[in-house]
Amino acid sequence: MVEDRPDTDHARSPLGTAAERGGEHLAQARHRGGEAGKVRLRQLEVTVVIAAQAGLAAALAALVAQKLLGHGAHVFAPAAAVATIATAIGQRARRTFELLAGVGLGIMIGDLLRLLLGSGPWQTGLVVGLAIATALLVAGRGGALVGQAGGTAVLISTLTPTERGLELPRILDALIGGGAGLLVVALLLPVNPIRVLDRAAMPVFLTVTTQLKEIAAALRERDADRAIRALEQVRGLEPDLGRLNEALSGAEEVVTLAPARWHRRAQFHKYARTIEHLERLALDVRVLARRSATTIQYQEPIPEELPAAMARLGAAVHQMREDCRERERPERTQKLVLEAANLAGRAWAQGVHSYGDSVITDLRSGASDLLRAIGHEPEEANRMVRTAAGAGQRAIRPPARRRLHRAAQQNFSTRTERMARRAARRGRPGRARDEQAGPARKGSPAR
Repeated sequence: MVEDRPDTDHARSPLGTAAERGGEHLAQARHRGGEAGKVRLRQLEVTVVIAAQAGLAAALAALVAQKLLGHGAHVFAPAAAVATIATAIGQRARRTFELLAGVGLGIMIGDLLRLLLGSGPWQTGLVVGLAIATALLVAGRGGALVGQAGGTAVLISTLTPTERGLELPRILDALIGGGAGLLVVALLLPVNPIRVLDRAAMPVFLTVTTQLKEIAAALRERDADRAIRALEQVRGLEPDLGRLNEALSGAEEVVTLAPARWHRRAQFHKYARTIEHLERLALDVRVLARRSATTIQYQEPIPEELPAAMARLGAAVHQMREDCRERERPERTQKLVLEAANLAGRAWAQGVHSYGDSVITDLRSGASDLLRAIGHEPEEANRMVRTAAGAGQRAIRPPARRRLHRAAQQNFSTRTERMARRAARRGRPGRARDEQAGPARKGSPAR
């Protein structure tokens, strides 16, 4: 007799489900709070370093200007040094050259037009306008060159009639200030390029990892709105990607100019390769979120291996960041990527429709980009993903040749059994007659 017992293994009360979800949200909030605290700490560290660089460069520029040019109000030398330091990291060398070029251009245009037009309010406006226009034509955009060309033209057109000899001190101040700024950046207080990269890359890594997990949860729960929210979050990465590219330029400048940071070059190039493919991976995640939402909206079948593959890909992104920071070999990242590809192959073998097939294809593309990010060549990365996905497919759906071989064996066995049964049926009556006739033959008298 079958006992009527309630199935309590998988049953959950609404209160228990709510408590479990509340615990998950609390853990996520703690994680985000911890990451935000680390970001603020790194920002404070970089702020202190840049402030110290600016102060040291200004003092050094003022000291050198007084020693070389004599006592006086050498205002532009420390101002040029601060302008070099305060610009975006990665643009300091270019900013210094632009500053010098702008000063030279402003002096040339200011002196030429002052000699032709004289001095006065309208002459000053015309000189500044022509200097700005010329600088924009030369540079093609705004920047230090344009600002210094306009400022120098103002000084030349307004102060030269009352104070002679401004051209040479202005050029020397620019040289001293820019040189002092580069000296501080390259030799005295160079920033740690890896920390600069890690601080800029952390929001991108965190968003990509988190949203891949969100897409996996959306597929598992068939929640299209959740996938769309993940898409919007990844679309908001554009400012972070811009800052990441600036940090990459700055770190490259440091490992090129600063001898104290030359030992970081190998680690920088490894990190730079990862960041290059990280931006491509962010685009892959956007496509995955959009296709996943469409798959859910069209109510297509979603094998359980598909969200598992998506979550495994997110774990691979997180592990890749840890490998870059700790100088670890990327075996752990590679293992997670190949596991994601294997699960994607299993999901395809379980059976998906058109949009689900697109999700699997895009997931394999993201896995290939991750393998390229850790140092594999494109052809090798594609081959590794294809092999892992094929192994997953064969684990669920054997190849056609193997299925045909098994079918042939089964058909041969079936035919053999049929022939044996037919032979047995044919042989049974004869043996019965022989058994009945046998005793009569034995008992009959011999003739």
